[in-house]
Amino acid sequence: MITCTNLSNELAEPLTATAASATTWLLIEQSGPWGAKALTESHFDSELGRALDAACAGTGVRIALIRRPGRHADDRPTAGHQVVLAHTVPGRGWIRRAETLDPAALLELDFAALGAGDHGGFGSAHAGGPIALVCTNGRRDRCCALLGRPLAAELAAAGHSEVWEVTHLGGHRFSPTMLVLPYGYAYGRLTDTAAKEVLAATAAGRTALPWSRGRSCWDRPGQAAEHAVRELTGEHAADALTVTQEDSPEGGWRCRVTHSDGRAWQVEVARALSEPPRSESCGKAPATPVRMDVRTVTAL
Repeated sequence: MITCTNLSNELAEPLTATAASATTWLLIEQSGPWGAKALTESHFDSELGRALDAACAGTGVRIALIRRPGRHADDRPTAGHQVVLAHTVPGRGWIRRAETLDPAALLELDFAALGAGDHGGFGSAHAGGPIALVCTNGRRDRCCALLGRPLAAELAAAGHSEVWEVTHLGGHRFSPTMLVLPYGYAYGRLTDTAAKEVLAATAAGRTALPWSRGRSCWDRPGQAAEHAVRELTGEHAADALTVTQEDSPEGGWRCRVTHSDGRAWQVEVARALSEPPRSESCGKAPATPVRMDVRTVTAL
């Protein structure tokens, strides 16, 4: 059977600018099995899941459930829930974490402030190295389970980073996919070796361009623009570049990519459709996914 991942690989679909957009990630531990919509289809309270999802809407905060790699028997979970909160904008990033017995208390958070980078003193600062989040939710797409779960297990066994399984990162057809904190870069089509290289680069404050889907704090045009400048300049330092974007009078977007050393580039990005049609997720009807095409890169 041809999976969405097989087909995407055969069509050489670009990874660039396919990361889910979020300035801040709210990750809540929930053990046990997950349904396709895990916030409302798991042992996590479904009403609370809906309320938290609604509270995040339009704030720049993206919420997901996480669990430790391994077997996930359908038994009742322990009372405590690890909570990881991470802001990923260059130069202003942070990771905060806490444990809660009552996830409903998270509704008291100021989600607009979190999306803007103000953690309000939540929990305590994360003192460890990179955090790896591997998408493994087979109820959402079989590729995530078949390819993601073995990767998460291998990375956890290697012990180089803190590793969690996560419910959804978008882009099933790029499985196995992984988001790394503190920088918020998403990666796809990872092998065990490639994922370890990504984590080593993250620990050194760098990106790993061959597998990069983009930095989640930027919208997709900004992700494309940043990637184009990195390819042009050979810059790999994770926090070296910032991006702003505006609609272009010619259609598409005009992005300004600024280096921490003062250099800047204008990048013209256009919207295009990927042909031929392909399934964006196993079991879905064929479609023509939107892609971001970089038209020009001009030094300013």
